[in-house]
Amino acid sequence: MQNKNQVCCPLFEPSKWDNKTFTWDKKPFLKESVPTLFHIPFPPMIGKKMNKMMAEADQAKANISDLTEALVLFHDPSAFKSEIYYSVTEPVAGANNIALSGRYVAGVFEGPYNSVPKHIKEMDKRLSGENLKAKSYYVHYAYCPGCAKKVEHNYMVLFAELEGN
Repeated sequence: MQNKNQVCCPLFEPSKWDNKTFTWDKKPFLKESVPTLFHIPFPPMIGKKMNKMMAEADQAKANISDLTEALVLFHDPSAFKSEIYYSVTEPVAGANNIALSGRYVAGVFEGPYNSVPKHIKEMDKRLSGENLKAKSYYVHYAYCPGCAKKVEHNYMVLFAELEGN
């Protein structure tokens, strides 16, 4: 029997990610996309795509063993489509593989899911103070909605892909 306060997501340490720069050289991810309505995804679709990517990674033995290092990134190329990137240790045969390369500055924020645009503005301001500019953003949500309620924090990490990589 599971304790009602038990969480399924790994403990998130903001200091590990906040104000850090990461240089990725063909960092492997599995990629899926889901429809959105003005950046709001349909939750059942996210679960279906996540289960698919997790099963593909499990079968290939390509899951990240340290869950505190595993990333699930969301990127919205439009108001009607969200891309999900699931980090793996290596490309997975038969899956939709993608590799990300470049310099990424990470910032940790807390708030409801609809606060992402506000956090992007804050991150843009932070970057401009360092004469940097983001060409794209990826968001990692530290906790699923259920765990966010239980731990009473809804952390997200914005990864700003820097221009001029």
